Amino acid sequence: MGKVIIFGATGAIGSASARRLHSAGYALHLVGHNVEKLRRLATELDAGMTSGDVLDAELFERVAEEAGDTLHGLVYAVGTLNLKNLNRLTEEDFIHDYRVNALGAALAVQQLLPALRNNPTPSSVVLFSSVAVGQGFKFHASLGMAKGAVSGLTLSLAAELAPQVRVNAIAPSLTDTPLAAGILTNEKMAEAIAKLHPMERLGKPDDIAALVGFLLSDDSSWMTGQIIGVDGGRSTLRTKG
Repeated sequence: MGKVIIFGATGAIGSASARRLHSAGYALHLVGHNVEKLRRLATELDAGMTSGDVLDAELFERVAEEAGDTLHGLVYAVGTLNLKNLNRLTEEDFIHDYRVNALGAALAVQQLLPALRNNPTPSSVVLFSSVAVGQGFKFHASLGMAKGAVSGLTLSLAAELAPQVRVNAIAPSLTDTPLAAGILTNEKMAEAIAKLHPMERLGKPDDIAALVGFLLSDDSSWMTGQIIGVDGGRSTLRTKG
């Protein structure tokens, strides 16, 4: 197995993906801004690490220097959940969400492209879009715009980098993570949101990590330019009304 770099490794989905990939035999290089959590996870998984914030453009060059000359895969599991009505969104909100979700992903691939191209077989990039790109949800103007940019980036990079590098994106629905805690602290609200999904539950980090593992494996070697929903059916199914 080759080496995989995971941005956002200290988040719930990033750490679940890291543990799954470690179990599958991949070497890992982890990137995150919470130094203590990052160090504990890197020690647990015998992984390399780089600490820093994706809002710092210099981070990506540093990661490229520290991760090594050859990469099998890149996972950009960094995101925001900034839900406000349009009148409350500031220019800074829009710029922040765009930089974290879309620009950070583009800069990560740009800086690590030589190492991805150096892999003896086609390497794999996994980005994160959202169910909100294809569905119209209230209070998602900034998030939907930023994640829509990720979907467009996925298709553009997949076309440009084939056949040496495969690029796909995962589009989750609401997942039970600390990032979503502000929405899910109200038990009745959490239950109501869960029932909006045909599978009648919220996502779990390992639901997403399972697809990350598949997209990095040779089992998905003929897949690129895909934006795949892991959303309990919410993006395509209506079970009521």
